[in-house]
Amino acid sequence: MGRRSGVPLLALAAVLICLTATGGASAADSAHLSSSPPLGGVNVAGVGPFALSGADQAIAQAHALNATVVRTEIPWSDVEPFAPGQLWPASLAFMDRLVADAASAGIQVVMTVDHTPCWASSAPASLLRKCHGITSSKANAWPPVDPSQYAAFVALLAQRYGSRLAAIEIWNEPDQANQFYFAGPEKPKRYVALLRAAYPAIKQADPSMTVLAGSLVGSNGLFLRALYAAGMKGYYDGLSVHFYNLVLGSLRSIHEVQLANGDDKPVWLNEFGWTSCLPHRNIEQEQPCVTPQTQASNLTDTFRALARTPWMSAEIVYKLQGFPAEDFGVLSASGGRKPSFAALASVLSSPFGPASRVTLGLARRAGHVVASGSGPVGDYMELEAYQGQTPRYRALFTLNRYNRYAVTLPSVLGQSGLRVRVYQYWAGPSSAAQKSI
Repeated sequence: MGRRSGVPLLALAAVLICLTATGGASAADSAHLSSSPPLGGVNVAGVGPFALSGADQAIAQAHALNATVVRTEIPWSDVEPFAPGQLWPASLAFMDRLVADAASAGIQVVMTVDHTPCWASSAPASLLRKCHGITSSKANAWPPVDPSQYAAFVALLAQRYGSRLAAIEIWNEPDQANQFYFAGPEKPKRYVALLRAAYPAIKQADPSMTVLAGSLVGSNGLFLRALYAAGMKGYYDGLSVHFYNLVLGSLRSIHEVQLANGDDKPVWLNEFGWTSCLPHRNIEQEQPCVTPQTQASNLTDTFRALARTPWMSAEIVYKLQGFPAEDFGVLSASGGRKPSFAALASVLSSPFGPASRVTLGLARRAGHVVASGSGPVGDYMELEAYQGQTPRYRALFTLNRYNRYAVTLPSVLGQSGLRVRVYQYWAGPSSAAQKSI
């Protein structure tokens, strides 16, 4: 899960004032827009303490959502807990059932493979002493001493499931600061060592298997640049990202880092979403709570925005079902369908169409003009104020959790003779709302 880093959506601040105006460039404005949408789907429960019926139910719900892909976690430590080649029967049965159900429903599976077994972990001795079999331990978060052991395991998955998988994702969130998923020092170097071992092993088992690298939560590019420096290029087919804050802006940012480093591999947005925890909570997993209806509209707008983006391969919502302490699911903890379930089913069935429009109202207040309104989720917004044809003011800002904004213009501009336009950076100036006062 990738909800603990990025740019907060709560802020609303003008960050740039200038006397010349330059319009924002849309990341979707490309010479060749895609005629087919990215794969779309949801994250479902992976290997763990679940009955086989849990796999049946998850795939049935994913099918009802019109999903073409699901993503699931495969903890290596749960499948090969005691020794290399010794597969735990219950874990194997769950994987087989999930993949078989998905294939029958016309759904492919992304397997995210992480969690090192005790016997392979590079964790310090103090942690290894507390690591036992399939019982979860902090030692499981440390990468293996020998990357070839991980490579052998992911190659086994590729060989066993073949074309029924959409991709194998190499580990989960190695740049996550909390150390829950990839612990220890020299993270870029050790992650690339895993990748360089896993990629050829998977390709030998199944040359057509898609291998995903990155699994990044950070969109500023620092960790990705470190991966390039450590030798990542040439050992993956797609870049996986998990973005929860300013999703569209984060995608644009990471894609620009790719291009600057000669990387044209497609992006897989393998986790994104909003938690519908209002009014019970204000913050959850360091993300602002939204209403169930806002969750629904946010998912629709994001899929609409990305539908023709040529460098996007997949959009996979986090997640199918929530639990009492976490409301990211399109199903509630009790299994009830939220408004986001119907919204997601609709947009997965018909992904092309307009996102929510930007709205704008102007009012005079205490010697200032205040611009307020709403817009689609996911990126910075830009406001431009003109007197006649002369640009006088520009502000870049973010929406609040309700996807609304209010920007107070400087009093020096006066309260009349102003033309104001507001647009989302991703969609570009053609999407602007415009008003005069």
